Amino acid sequence: MAIYGLWVINKADGLPHLTSNEYLVLAGTLHGIHAITSRLSPTGSSSGAHVISGETFKMNILLTATGTKFVLLTSLVEPTADSVLQKVYEIYADAVMKNPFHTPEMPIRSEGFDSRITALLG
Repeated sequence: MAIYGLWVINKADGLPHLTSNEYLVLAGTLHGIHAITSRLSPTGSSSGAHVISGETFKMNILLTATGTKFVLLTSLVEPTADSVLQKVYEIYADAVMKNPFHTPEMPIRSEGFDSRITALLG
């Protein structure tokens, strides 16, 4: 049981180890999968994919009302992924969105956010 990483995807934020082009491809692919799965639901309205499983990992996705996506990469048997994503969103709302100097859809530059996420994920 492990948490491998956390991605915060919005219109401006990139992942630190990816080039701009790689980030755009990743974000575009994830957005496409999310949009397609929201339309394929046999039960009507759906908010899209929440979990995508691979052979060795799982992507847990939380889409916020503002369109920001939080993606938590975990082991296949991580039981706390949903609660961790909820806590990440609470930290984001408290440390980033309540900051009067933060502009939505811009890169997150908050030491408070970084330190609280580091403490949460270990």
